[in-house]
Amino acid sequence: MSAHLSTALDLATRRVPVLPLRAGKVPFGNCPDCRDNACGGRPNMKTPGPCTCPRPCHAWAAATTDPDIITGPAWAPLWKQAAAVAYHPGGIGLTVVDLDHADAVAWARRTLPATRTVPTTRGEHWIYQGAMPSMNAVRDGADIKSTMVYARWLGPGTGTMTTLPDVVRDLVVKKPSPVRTGTVPVPAGGGECRHRTPAYLERGIAMAEQRITEAADRVHATVYRTFLAVLSAHGRCGCLTYAHAARLFAAAQTKGETARHCTDAWSNARTALGM
Repeated sequence: MSAHLSTALDLATRRVPVLPLRAGKVPFGNCPDCRDNACGGRPNMKTPGPCTCPRPCHAWAAATTDPDIITGPAWAPLWKQAAAVAYHPGGIGLTVVDLDHADAVAWARRTLPATRTVPTTRGEHWIYQGAMPSMNAVRDGADIKSTMVYARWLGPGTGTMTTLPDVVRDLVVKKPSPVRTGTVPVPAGGGECRHRTPAYLERGIAMAEQRITEAADRVHATVYRTFLAVLSAHGRCGCLTYAHAARLFAAAQTKGETARHCTDAWSNARTALGM
């Protein structure tokens, strides 16, 4: 039995939903039947739920505590290739503040309540009791991993776990955007900006998710072009929130993009638009 499989089974006995990761800290590839489902649900469904195909093709949604799946014939070959074990923090009511470098760790020590910490390759995971929406790049070197994402299992960590504080929840709340003279579109007739209309914005985000999940090749380029289009249409009037960006990041990550690639593509698109 491989070390990763042994770890996964041990976590499963403690009701921690797990899945294998391949090199690059990404899930194994999507299956043909449900590859276009960005939310990670069942084939042709739009609501999150356990994947019904035999492989862990939807990242967080494929995470399981079922030992028959973990050791079954579909997953067994994957553990031989696996580079790491991942788990779904939100699935067990946890939130991970993923701190990617020393400056981010220093910020957390100044700003966040002490809690259980786990060392990573370049920084630390701070783990809180409580689930919340996930979001990448809430500040330099800091991601929130909770619902609808996976995190690498790097050990139990040290310290007492603290209840999820408001200061962490507030990290995913949209901050007011500064007004840029001459770049904010003015609605005709002085009416409300159309970008703030819920139906208009929701349709735009849903179409962007679909464009990413239907990409058959050149995924990285598709993600960048989609981010560029979304920011061009909705990025200058304050209607976009971190939750909207999180949906697009999640769609990109189901296609194999890393969190870092998503963050870079978003930043590059903002730069290209002068934001």
